[in-house]
Order: sequence, then C-alpha cells, then structure tokens
Amino acid sequence: MTKAGERLIESAKEALAFARGEADENAYRIHVPGDVDVKALRKKLKLSQADFAARYGFGLARLKDWEQGRSRPDSAMRAYLLVIAREPDAVKRALEVA
Repeated sequence: MTKAGERLIESAKEALAFARGEADENAYRIHVPGDVDVKALRKKLKLSQADFAARYGFGLARLKDWEQGRSRPDSAMRAYLLVIAREPDAVKRALEVA
C-alpha cells in the first residue's frame, strides 16, 4: 500500500473514532473563520435582511451593521454563521417553535 493510502485509512479510523465519541477531543481543534461575508451568505439563501434576521435570531440593525462594515460578528457569531452557511435548513428547524 502507498503512503497516501495508509494516511487515508488512518484518517478514516480517526474520523470513525471521533464520530463514536471515542477520540480524545483535546487532540482536535475547530476553525472559526476570521471573517464572514454576511451579505453574501444572506443573498445565497435568497433572504431579505429582515427575513434573514428573523429566521436566525439576529437584530436587524446588527445585521445591517455587519453588512455595511460598521461592525463585525464576534467569534461565536462567526461560528453560528458558519453553521448557517453549511446547514441552513437544520438551523431553521432547530429554531422553529414546536
């Protein structure tokens, strides 16, 4: 087997251990982007500012500040925006009133 093949198999084993909850969580780091283009994300989802803010729990004024560069989302908000970018429907379902 090639070195690349060995690395792929080892990576798959590590991913499986992580998914099962058997991996040492301290050995893994998360990456929160340094910046998020909130306007591009909102447009990708085809939502108005008001709809995006309401759907995901943002204040409309804060959303406008982010989009116009008057302020930036903090790291927790950037992480949340990353989740929205990757799984918008899951976030919407999680936030819906039952």
